[in-house]
Amino acid sequence: MDMIVRSLQEIAAAVDGHVEGDSAVRIQGVAALQDAQAGDLSFLASPKYAGEAAKTRASAVLVGEDFAGSCPATLVRVKNPDQAFMRAVVWLAPPAPQPERGVHPTAIVAADASLGDGVCLGPYCVIEPGAVIGARTVIGAHVYVGHETRVGEDCRLYPLVSIRERVTIGNRVILHNGAVIGSDGFGYVPENGQWTKIPQLGTVIIGDDVEIGAGTTVDRARFGKTVISRGVKIDNLVQVAHNVQIGEHSALAAQVGIAGSAVIGAHVQLGGQAGVAGHLTVHDKVIAGGRAGITKGIPAGTYVMGMPAMPADKYAGIHAHTMRLPELKKRVQELEKRIQALESGDASSAAAP
Repeated sequence: MDMIVRSLQEIAAAVDGHVEGDSAVRIQGVAALQDAQAGDLSFLASPKYAGEAAKTRASAVLVGEDFAGSCPATLVRVKNPDQAFMRAVVWLAPPAPQPERGVHPTAIVAADASLGDGVCLGPYCVIEPGAVIGARTVIGAHVYVGHETRVGEDCRLYPLVSIRERVTIGNRVILHNGAVIGSDGFGYVPENGQWTKIPQLGTVIIGDDVEIGAGTTVDRARFGKTVISRGVKIDNLVQVAHNVQIGEHSALAAQVGIAGSAVIGAHVQLGGQAGVAGHLTVHDKVIAGGRAGITKGIPAGTYVMGMPAMPADKYAGIHAHTMRLPELKKRVQELEKRIQALESGDASSAAAP
């Protein structure tokens, strides 16, 4: 992708930074320290990458205000290099491709579906009867919007998104390729040695400013509603089961799985492959590390790790002891030999090594 070419002085002004060196340097790309070439902007967010900064070939590097290390590039001192780099990337990036407004000839739109002003419907998408699409929403190729589903304004639905019947989507929602919203929950009862399906009669409600990654599935409620609240960000390949509720501005990394009727509070962060059992509450501002297995409710503001999930400091202690097991095993074997020697009367073998 060709970036917009800017002078380093322009970039520094945009990120509230101070240039040390040639402010006229032209920046035409962004890259990590180890990959950067002449013309690229990079950043140093952690001291552990200072070695990479010392040998980078980038033309300029965003560094903290207190950075005192070696770097051959022109420096831009900022309060937060990570955030400044993000702002710079957004500012340097070319405008995203804009689809043509209107309805593609191959789109299938029910006669009683409602389309707001400036809606874009891509090739082969299907809008079922009773559906409502808000103004300026862009719906990509092969997207399915089910019966009586409502999609808000300024949304972006990428190709192959599927939204089932009677679902409500808020404004400015982004659904990435292959996301499935409103599929049936996993509801069955055993009868006469086989599984009988329980009708899933509920719905899904997604609030404003939510973003849901590729291949993620959000199941409809058995009855009532599955809720993804305002500002939630969900990564790729996440499973949200029936009747789950996720509070505002929570973030779920890839491959998280949340079982039915679990309640996730506001501003919760779940690391990759974390799992949450059903019918429990993870309270506000909890952080769960990758692969954490949450099997019971977690109090607000707790940082948990491990399986079963426990406070992170406790997990770290257990992990440290676990890593010493080979050493402890060797010591136990040596002590067993000494005890055997003492019991057999062999004083020389019983002496400490």
